[in-house]
This record gives sequence, structure tokens and C-alpha cells, in this order.
Amino acid sequence: MATTKHKPVSINDQLIAVTQRAANIRAGLNAGRSPEAVEGFKEIENSLSRISEILVPFEQRFSHLQALAGIGQVVNSTLEIDEVLQIVMDTIVRLTGAERGFLMLRDEHGEMQTRIARNWEQESINKNEFAISRTIIERVIQGGEAVLTTNAREDPRFGGQESIIAFNLRSILCVPLMVKTDLIGVIYTDNRIRTGIFSEADRDLLIAFANQAAVAIENARLFSSLKRTLEEVTELKNLMDDVFASIVSGVITADVQDQITLCNRAAASILGRASAEIVGRKLEEIVPAFASNIRSHLNAVRESEQPIVGLEFSQKLPERGSVDWRLNLSPLKDAGQRTQGVAIVLDDLTEQKRLEAQRKLFERMVSPAVIQQLDPDSLQLGGKRGDITVLFADVRGFTSFSETLEPEKLVSILNRYLAAMAEAVLSQEGTIDKFMGDAIMAWFNAPIPQPDHTLRAVKTALAIREAFEELYRQLPREEHLSFGAGIHYGEAVLGLIGTERRLEYTAISDSVNTAKRLQENSAKNQIILSQAAYERVKDHVVVKPIAPVAAKGKTQPLDVFEVVGLK
Repeated sequence: MATTKHKPVSINDQLIAVTQRAANIRAGLNAGRSPEAVEGFKEIENSLSRISEILVPFEQRFSHLQALAGIGQVVNSTLEIDEVLQIVMDTIVRLTGAERGFLMLRDEHGEMQTRIARNWEQESINKNEFAISRTIIERVIQGGEAVLTTNAREDPRFGGQESIIAFNLRSILCVPLMVKTDLIGVIYTDNRIRTGIFSEADRDLLIAFANQAAVAIENARLFSSLKRTLEEVTELKNLMDDVFASIVSGVITADVQDQITLCNRAAASILGRASAEIVGRKLEEIVPAFASNIRSHLNAVRESEQPIVGLEFSQKLPERGSVDWRLNLSPLKDAGQRTQGVAIVLDDLTEQKRLEAQRKLFERMVSPAVIQQLDPDSLQLGGKRGDITVLFADVRGFTSFSETLEPEKLVSILNRYLAAMAEAVLSQEGTIDKFMGDAIMAWFNAPIPQPDHTLRAVKTALAIREAFEELYRQLPREEHLSFGAGIHYGEAVLGLIGTERRLEYTAISDSVNTAKRLQENSAKNQIILSQAAYERVKDHVVVKPIAPVAAKGKTQPLDVFEVVGLK
């Protein structure tokens, strides 16, 4: 059988019921005309009334304490500021019997702003209904004490205020929200219809509740601020993680015991290991040779607290072979500027070194002047026409000489002579087109214009003669070789010849062929100059006429001159 739950009956209600019953009995006895019994029950009735008057305030106080304890539990059940404010306001309106309640808090500028406004139906109040007494609120703010008025229109303190008259305000109770000695806001309740709604007990209850509410609100505000800060820190950390991960240089941090605390993706790639394998381990456990090479530098950074920049060394890794690294070491300090470890910025120079070696090799094969003119992003086949002076020179006696030597020895000797010729060309800023076995082809006035390009070619040939004579003093007699050179001036087309897979920057014209024929017809250590070339340098060189050269592919013999020296 289901039991029926009864609403608890207050002590006051019970006393009223007993008093009423005594009155009824007294009335019955009075009807039976028993004066003594009637008088006795009348005294009981009066005693019960007095007891009721005494117990009612205690019961109300006990009820308020129960409500206050419950309120404290409710407002501290959440740290979300908006939830706290709504719970606070709805509870106040319910306990005090107010028509409306407003909670105001100081903003970042110190101004009081209404954060929440609720009515007795636990609904939010629209801003156009914020008709309240600013005078009373200002008094609470200035004095820091609660203000209670049972009828504001007749209260001599406020009766003349325009807002109270205009808004027809009657019962008003306003208390400060205090955190220690700081006033953070106010709670304002009122009733525009009835007077005498609020009592001093309500005031005391609201003050006690406001003290709890102020702490709860401040905690919620601190939590909200901490939450925002945490979100900002998290966002900043995520950004820093993204930045850290995207750095192309390897970054490793290690503590004072050389234990790795941080490693980005680039460092993991350079070291050939996953980040999870690196972080938390000692440097010597990851790359023993690497750690031993930088040990002294790490100690120097810790002792001096000064960075070391541009440290380079080569290393052999089992997974990658020979690698080249550049390191920057810096002390890792905390907020108090105490050194907590070392930050290592690691760059893998292996590919860069390889490309530099290739470029140096390329520069030895192709004139630097040509390299400067080449744009890898806009290479196009073809060329342009221009005047140049072409020089051909070859090493004489090489064929018969090669029959008696091993290939390695032969190449070594040949390279010394070719290097001498190449150095002579480059010293006059000429462009080496190519090496053809034991011969060299070069030109002047391209790609950089040179007004004296023909004279430069003559000086180059004379420098080759001097270089060979120097080699004679260094090499044994059986390794002495001679040379022959031909120089011609004329028009040619210079540009890229070949395909996109194999290009050659060269000069093509009959002038090139003519210079080649002159070189082929030169005698031992002889420099032959064509008529066209002679006309451009005749004021600067000493020559002697020689027999015209019947060059292959030419219908008429070529008038030529042998270069003796410079004037």
C-alpha cells in the first residue's frame, strides 16, 4: 500500500492549531457554564499564543539558516559564471519574496554593469524594464552597507528621488557583494506593488547570502579567466608546436645530464630516427660519435653560458653513410635566467656540400662568366650573333709520347699542360668553350663584352708559352711537350646547343673553324694570327709575316702572322 507524503507542518502552525482547539474547547465549556474550566483553557490559549510569538522568529531564523546552507551548496556546485549568477538571482527572489532581482558587477573599467536580471517567475528581464533606484545603489556602493526600505515613496531618505517617484518603487533591499574588503558588485531586489515586503531578517539573510555569493562569483570569474588563459596558452602552444615542427633546421634540447627533452621533425629526419626514439634518451645513446664530437663544446656552452655558432663537422651514420653537419649551441635558460640545459640547432649540409662540389667541378669545366649568364629557370635552345676572338691551342707531341706511358701517368701529365692553358685563358677573363682531347677552345668578348678582346687572346697565347716554359723547369726532359695556337677574329652565333637533357654553351661559325685551321697549321710553340685579328692588335704586338696557310675548306690561302711578343 502506497504511503502518502505529507508536507511538514511548522511549529507555528502546530501552535496555532492547538490554540484553536483550546479555544473551541473553551467555547464548549463556556456553553456548559463551567467558569473555572473556561478560565483555565483561556490561560492555556494565552500561553500558547505567547509561545507562538516567541518561537516564530526562531523558526524563521532556522528556516533561513537551512536555506542559506542550501544556497551555499548550490552556488558552489558550478564554476561557470553565467550559471552561478542565475542561481544566485533566482534563489534571492524566491527567499525574499521580491518581485524582481538585479545583480551588478564591476567591469574592467570599474563601472557597475547589470550582469543578470530575473523576476519572481524565474524569467530574465528585458533591458527596457531596468527601472531601478540608482540613488540606493550608489549609497550601497559608496557606503559598502546594505540599504532596506519598506516604502521608498514615504522614506524620508529617498522619497524625493525622481527614479523612485517615476518608477513607483516601494519595497527595496540592496546589499553589497564583498570579497574581503573589495566591493565587486551589488544585489538589488524590489517590489513595485507591495510595501513592507522585506524585513530586517531578510536583510540579514541577504547579507549572509551575498557573502557566500560574492566568493562563488569571484571563484567563477577566476575560473573563467583561468579557462580563457588556458585556452590562449593551449592555442599558443599549438601554434608554437606547428612552428617548431615546421622549422627546416633540426632543433634538439637537452638538460644538464645530456638527456634529450625536445626534438622536432627536422632533427629526427637528420638523425635518421623517429622523435619517439630520441626524446627521453641520452645524446650518446642516439648518435654516440655525434655526442663525443660535441661533448667539449657542450661543456663550454654550459660553463661560459655563451653560444657557439657555425660549428661544422662530418660524421658517418650506419643508415646514411657520410654526412656533413653544422651546429649552433646555445644555453637553455628558464625564466630566472638559470641555465637548465643546451639547445642544439642542427643543419644537414650533406646535400649542400654535394651540390657545392658539383658546382666547383662545373666551374672548372665551364667558364665562370658563362655560368653567371645562365638562368636555370629560363634555359632556351638557340643563341645570338656577335663578334668574338677565337683561340685554339693544343699540346704537341702528345700522340707519340702517349705510346710509352701508362694511361694514369699520361692523364696526369696532360692535365698539367691543359691546366696551364686554362689558367692562361681565365687570367684574361676568357671563356673556355671545351677541352677536346689534348686541345682547348676559348673565345673572348662573350658573354661579357671586352673592347680589347683580340689583344686578350694574344696575351693568353703568350701566357701559355710562358706557362709551358715554367713546366719545362719542373718536369723531366722526356715529359716536355710543346704547343701550337691559332687566333682569329670574326662573327659567330653563341648560345645553347643540344637538347633539354644535354646542353652545351658554345660558339658556332666559320670564324671558329678558321681559328681551328690556324692552330692545326701552327709549328712547335708557334702562335698564328689571322689578318682580321692582326688588324685589331697591330699597334700592340710584334709579329713577323709567314707564308699564307692553305686551310682545309678554304678556297684561298689565308694571310697570317706569327706573334713574337708585345710591343
